[in-house]
Amino acid sequence: MPLAIALAYCFATGSAGLAAASASELRRTAIVIAVERVRPSIVNIHGEKTIHGEATNVPALEADRRVNGMGTGVVIDPRGYIITNHHVVDGVENIRVNLADGSSYVALLVSRDPVTDLALIKIDAAAPLAVVPIGTSSDLMAGEPVVAVGNAFGYEHTVTRGIISALHRTVQVSEGQKYEDLIQTDASINPGNSGGPLLNIDGELIGINVAVRAGAQGIGFAIPVDKVTLVAADLMSVRRLRRTWHGVVSNAETHASGGLLVASTDADSPAAKCGLEPGDTITEVNGSALARAVDLERALLDHEVGDEVELSVVRDNRVVKLSLQLAALPAHLEPVSDPMWHLLGLRLKPIAAKQFQRFNSRYRGGLSVIAVRPDSRAAKQGISRGDVLVGMHIWETVSLENVDYILNRPDFAQLNPLKFYILRGNDTFYVHLPVSAERR
Repeated sequence: MPLAIALAYCFATGSAGLAAASASELRRTAIVIAVERVRPSIVNIHGEKTIHGEATNVPALEADRRVNGMGTGVVIDPRGYIITNHHVVDGVENIRVNLADGSSYVALLVSRDPVTDLALIKIDAAAPLAVVPIGTSSDLMAGEPVVAVGNAFGYEHTVTRGIISALHRTVQVSEGQKYEDLIQTDASINPGNSGGPLLNIDGELIGINVAVRAGAQGIGFAIPVDKVTLVAADLMSVRRLRRTWHGVVSNAETHASGGLLVASTDADSPAAKCGLEPGDTITEVNGSALARAVDLERALLDHEVGDEVELSVVRDNRVVKLSLQLAALPAHLEPVSDPMWHLLGLRLKPIAAKQFQRFNSRYRGGLSVIAVRPDSRAAKQGISRGDVLVGMHIWETVSLENVDYILNRPDFAQLNPLKFYILRGNDTFYVHLPVSAERR
């Protein structure tokens, strides 16, 4: 409070009023402001999953049991895309997301990267969501104050504080999971914090909390945000989710330049054809500013094959305007392994949200059947080209990642026969297809 205002307030209300005003101002610390800034973009995740005996060493008669899980996530796009840890949502059949305003939604698992333990989920919220302010992990300092927010032990939006204890830590948390280049902090991180934000004192995301050291007190770890956003760019890429192609290759985040540095372009890609060159910095797409790779994918996510987007590019200290036309992903860049074709004789393609709306369906999305192998299991059950796959067993199939998730579940063989939900026109019918445990 400025001195002149404080003195006037003192004369008007007495010294007690001045003390109260000063105390109130002192209470609004940088931590309070940081938490208030980021709170609307933090979500709490709840769900139930099956724990298998071989993973828990329980007796054979209790080989499978249902457990409640919890975790945290952060909103990275106002359309409802949320980044969290893969282990938070892996095997969860009903991912329940609670927002800070108390509203609750069922989330869809969009894509995942078990190696980095990151996953992308999506909710269809009633209004655009607040997005977490993203900082950088490139300039972090040991001893720097940090704040963690998460669903600790199910207590939503729990706030803890501490400092950065060390950087570039390698942590082996289990036989199958090893993390590298982690941020070590003494901010309290407990079960349920996984997938939640580690913030700097300005309320910017600098890491995703991922692990605690068993038996240790006050030691937690987070994935650096620069790595998180690069992985998120892949999880959210139009190449992965829409099978559309831009051909821009970027190997690093470029915060200092205020744009996305182009490392190279794919041969014969839209990026190469529009004149984009290695060393260019993309600063805008259709007038929206870019700071990192995930921003490019976010800007292109609602565009279709054939759409043109305008790029603002800095080259040799001058601004160049380029027009990039999105193309279909060529066959040689498609995934080599196609288990749906191998197992069942189906080839699938994502349907854009706007196109799916014409079905007037209660489902949130689906995959178009673009080919059916003659004499395959799918053909014998009457599935044909033009049908839409909207679900398998108990899961939605909005993206190819959803199908991959189902086919790679450890209990896949137990789902035999596999129930398919097929949309044909405005009618839904159900097909049970026999499958084997062999997926490749």
